[in-house]
Amino acid sequence: MSNFIFMLTRDDVTIPDAREVVHEVLATETPHVGFKDVGLSLSDMHALVQTIRDADRKVHLEVVSLSEEDELRSARVAVELGVDYLIGGTRWQQVREIIGNRDIRYYPYVGQIIGHPAQLGGTADEMLDEAEAMRHAVDGINLLAYRHLSLNGLALLRQIISSTKLPVIAAGSIETLDRVTAVNEAGAWGFTVGTAALLGRFTKDGALSAQINAILDAAKAETVG
Repeated sequence: MSNFIFMLTRDDVTIPDAREVVHEVLATETPHVGFKDVGLSLSDMHALVQTIRDADRKVHLEVVSLSEEDELRSARVAVELGVDYLIGGTRWQQVREIIGNRDIRYYPYVGQIIGHPAQLGGTADEMLDEAEAMRHAVDGINLLAYRHLSLNGLALLRQIISSTKLPVIAAGSIETLDRVTAVNEAGAWGFTVGTAALLGRFTKDGALSAQINAILDAAKAETVG
């Protein structure tokens, strides 16, 4: 079963009312809750992390900032916040040094990250070479499979998962229950959903809790084969 990571984000930015919306999220059985490194003040991020922790859920911070300065600043924020998972970003050597021996699991991106909201470029072989290079320094990789500019997202995800020993988080544009099922069957460690759930794309019941429960049910489905 893949781990569902609900992201309090829309279009790769943390929603301004994340501190209010998170209570509806935490009323479900969602085990992992995350947000991006852009969109909230540091004080609001501290408060959000505390709320998630008080509910005994895992906290994810995803780095979508593109510049080196912003990415490293976000890594330091992750350390200050004491998140459970730092996902995204591309400068894994420098970020690994910032994290040090702290109990933060780190899943950087592989591939060419283009623009914001992010898209993915590069070949599967190049991504696998990256994964191999960082294998002993990270806990897993974050893959924007369904946002690749030219490759089939599911085929790419399957190839990466089957060819690396690192756990894989599938991030971005998972906006149907069929994709949730496909990601689960491909063997992803986890997957992120934000915008699509907030827009009510998973079930006719527009309530966020109904969207989340539909995703959780799809993620629990037994894999085939």
